Amino acid sequence: MLKPDWTRGLYAITDARLLPDDARLLDACEAALRGGLALLQYRDKSGDDEKRWRQASALAARCAAHGVPLIINDDVALAARLHRAGHEGVGVHLGQQDGEVSEARRRLGPTAIIGVTCHDRLELAERAAAEGASYLAFGRFFASRTKPTASPADLSLLAGAGRFGLPRVAIGGISLDNIAEVREAGADLAATVEAVFGSEDPEVRVVALNRQLAADTANP
Repeated sequence: MLKPDWTRGLYAITDARLLPDDARLLDACEAALRGGLALLQYRDKSGDDEKRWRQASALAARCAAHGVPLIINDDVALAARLHRAGHEGVGVHLGQQDGEVSEARRRLGPTAIIGVTCHDRLELAERAAAEGASYLAFGRFFASRTKPTASPADLSLLAGAGRFGLPRVAIGGISLDNIAEVREAGADLAATVEAVFGSEDPEVRVVALNRQLAADTANP
C-alpha cells in the first residue's frame, strides 16, 4: 500500500552511470528506500527495452514493498506496461518534449502521479497545472553533474509557483550543503541524483538529507 503523502520529502533519481548494472541499481535503490524516500524515479536513457523493462519491474516491486511511488522518466509506454502487469503506484515524469499530460493521464488513469519539467519558467508550470499535472519540477538551482548545461533557475521560482497549488520539486545539484535552502525557498520535494546514488551508503545519506529537511521544517 502506498504511503498517503508522497508530496513532501526526498525524491531520488537513478542514474545509469552511477548504477551501471542490475545488482548495483537494485541494491542502491533498496538502501535508499529503507532510508525514507518520498518518491523514486527510474531514469535510463538507453535504447535497451528489455533491460529497462527488467529493471523497472524489479524497482516497482521494491517500491511497492516500501509504499513509495515509482516514477518512470519520460516513458509513458513503459509506465503503462507496468500498470498492465499489476504494478500499482507507477507514475511518469515528462520533459517538455516527452508528450502531453492529457495523453499520459488517459493511459495511466486518474490517480497516477504525472510530473512535468518546468525548467525556470512559470508559464510552463501554469500550463502543466492546467493540463492536470501532479507536481511541477523546477531547476537546475545549483551546479549539476547530471545536467551541467541546463539553464540555471532562481530560487524565487519556488515561491512564485505556490499559486498553482501543486507540489513543487527542486532539482539540480542539491546536496547536504544546500538542501535546506530549497526547502526554505518553498520546495515541497527535493530531487537529487548524486547526493543519494553517488554516496557509498545511500541509506545513511537519505537519512541525513531527510534530517536536514526536517530541521529546516521545524525551524523556518
